[in-house]
Amino acid sequence: TPLLGVSCLLPIIYTCCLFHFSFCLLFLCVSSREAESFKEQGNAYYIKKDYSEAFNYYTKAIDMCPKNASYYGNRAATLMMLSRHREALEDSQQAVRLDDTFMKGHLREGKCHLSLGNAMAASRCFHRVLELEPDNSQAQQEVKNADSVLEYEKMAEIGFEKHDFRMVVFCMDRALESASACHRFKVLKAECLAMLGRYPEAQSVASDILRMDATNGDALYVRGLCLYYEDCIDKAVQFFVQALRMAPDHEKARLACRNAKALKAKKEDGNKAFKDGNYDAAYELYSEALTIDPNNIKTNAKLFCNRGTVGSKLKKIDQAIEDCTKAVKLDETYIKAYLRRAQCYMDKEEYDEAVRDYEKVYQTEKTKEHKHLLKNAQLELKKSKRKDYYKVLGVDKDATEDEIKKAYRKRALMHHPDRHSSASAEIQKEEEKKFKEVGEAFTVLSDPKKKSRYDSGHDLEDDTGNMGDFDANNIFKAFFGGGGGQGYSFEANQCMYTNSCRKQQYFF
Repeated sequence: TPLLGVSCLLPIIYTCCLFHFSFCLLFLCVSSREAESFKEQGNAYYIKKDYSEAFNYYTKAIDMCPKNASYYGNRAATLMMLSRHREALEDSQQAVRLDDTFMKGHLREGKCHLSLGNAMAASRCFHRVLELEPDNSQAQQEVKNADSVLEYEKMAEIGFEKHDFRMVVFCMDRALESASACHRFKVLKAECLAMLGRYPEAQSVASDILRMDATNGDALYVRGLCLYYEDCIDKAVQFFVQALRMAPDHEKARLACRNAKALKAKKEDGNKAFKDGNYDAAYELYSEALTIDPNNIKTNAKLFCNRGTVGSKLKKIDQAIEDCTKAVKLDETYIKAYLRRAQCYMDKEEYDEAVRDYEKVYQTEKTKEHKHLLKNAQLELKKSKRKDYYKVLGVDKDATEDEIKKAYRKRALMHHPDRHSSASAEIQKEEEKKFKEVGEAFTVLSDPKKKSRYDSGHDLEDDTGNMGDFDANNIFKAFFGGGGGQGYSFEANQCMYTNSCRKQQYFF
């Protein structure tokens, strides 16, 4: 019957089940022993600091026994040594999921969180360790480390808002001592280094991140920012676009890209207006460009220098000097700005300042042209410290012989002592001094050889003897035809001051 047939099969089924259970139990025992063997081999390689081999053996142990928390914990420790903190975090979390009392698992999870910059999550893990083992000194120290990272984060946030970028760099350096794998901290540090003009350092930090994560939008943004601030605008835009491709909502990259394009366009428009001779338009365009991004130091230095050049063309010399000064304050190595400012000082005859600027240029770039400019400024400075005979006579430096004679006639009559005989002693003394200077100036400027040497900056003492001892009256008499010892008279020349003609209107 059917029931009899089933009853006959039961012993067979029972025997098969018992055999299968025994086989599974035997397999588990073999697997467990083999997993332990893999773990021990992994431990041996870990001690030897061969972390790659240790990782391989711990992985084999996990494959054999995927429910063992300690295996995940060991592999997490190995991954941490290989600086693969995100993978180590996953293994640590799996370990504590399998065994919530696994203290080392919680400790390693906390360390991974801290290395990755998540100090709050790290703190929770370390406090869980202290729940399991209140006297755990390592967990106690790690709690302090996590608190320090949180504090440096807050300080950095405040510093960034205040544009205190040095403070932010300091805080991030301290935070990275505990959070060494935190890309967020590294990017913030790199961005602030760029804002401080420390572009090579910023580029280095950003490049390190991109080597590990080529899609990191923040690092791409920082690379672009450095290029932008180094006035490599086209390359900068490429990085900003790439950053936006990786992170479409990256507002900083979007703003920087817009500013870069606007700055380039405005600067090019200003350059075109300048080349076309439209200086007023160029001045306005450069001024508008300067309002786009105050943080772009190198480009703004060029814009100030360009506007200074336009100012000099518009005869706004003081404004040009001010713009060039702003340029060198932004970029102390900007040779073109020093040269432009020096030329403006030369135009204003402020030779001391011009010499200082040319000296700065020549110390930086020892070229023949710069040496010539410096020597010329030094010569003009030397000449400016002598009596300016052209100013004494009131003539330009390119005055003709006739203009010099007319100027002498006018000044000699104006300052002749006889004209001021009734004035106070102080005025008489001053006018006599001026009369003497007029004669001295005429002596030099009316003689082609002396004038040439004077214009060249040579000392004329050797040529003229002691200029202070010459007789201005003799020059006056010779000029007005009374020389040669023939009893020179004012009446004969209608210019002398005698008692008989002093009241005549010869002198204004």
